[in-house]
Amino acid sequence: MTGMLASVNSLQEAQLALDAEVDIIDLKQPSKGALGALEIDLIKTIVTAINGVCPISATIGDLPMQPDSVFKAVDDMVNTGVDYVKIGFFPDGDWLATLQKLHSHTDLWQQQRTGLIAVLFADTQPDLTILSTLKNSGFKGVMLDTMDKQKGSLTQVMALATITQFVKLTRQHQLLCGLAGSLKADDIAKLMPLNPDYLGFRGALCNQHNRTAQLSQSAVIKIKQAIKHATL
Repeated sequence: MTGMLASVNSLQEAQLALDAEVDIIDLKQPSKGALGALEIDLIKTIVTAINGVCPISATIGDLPMQPDSVFKAVDDMVNTGVDYVKIGFFPDGDWLATLQKLHSHTDLWQQQRTGLIAVLFADTQPDLTILSTLKNSGFKGVMLDTMDKQKGSLTQVMALATITQFVKLTRQHQLLCGLAGSLKADDIAKLMPLNPDYLGFRGALCNQHNRTAQLSQSAVIKIKQAIKHATL
């Protein structure tokens, strides 16, 4: 069954998402980029407040793929107590060296009950052969997202056949699969038949569909109900 991931940037928004019974609360700051990070102290506050009622993921920010800086950001985030740490695989940098650095600690982080989630960006035409390396490096899952939010939703920047291939490959490698990227209510019916583990939303949950605006309770409920209806 496909779950709903809701991205939030404050304790108030996290509580709203929790009240709407979303499946994952995702912590990020949209005003700081595609995967902008929240302050560590705020993340700790939200983790404490949610108290294990709902899984929590958090992004490390729009960092270039440089081994030392990514490793430190991930380690800091693991120590907040979140369930998943999301790492954006941006075009610049050394993906393989970064993966090797992270792999040295993935077992330890899993003992702390934190899994790593890779985020690939559909509008950068990612090489999906990286999925086997992600699995071998100890990653728990992978999300397909968009980097440039002005280009439209995931289904507008990537062909459905390619998205389908992505989901199929994640299954083959036994990775959790998430689809996100300026998704709207209309995208739900297109993507649900692919049976991803999660669909991720931010803009569609906000006032005036502005991803940097505040979450709207009615919008969150609308998306939650649309996913539920598509599941029936």
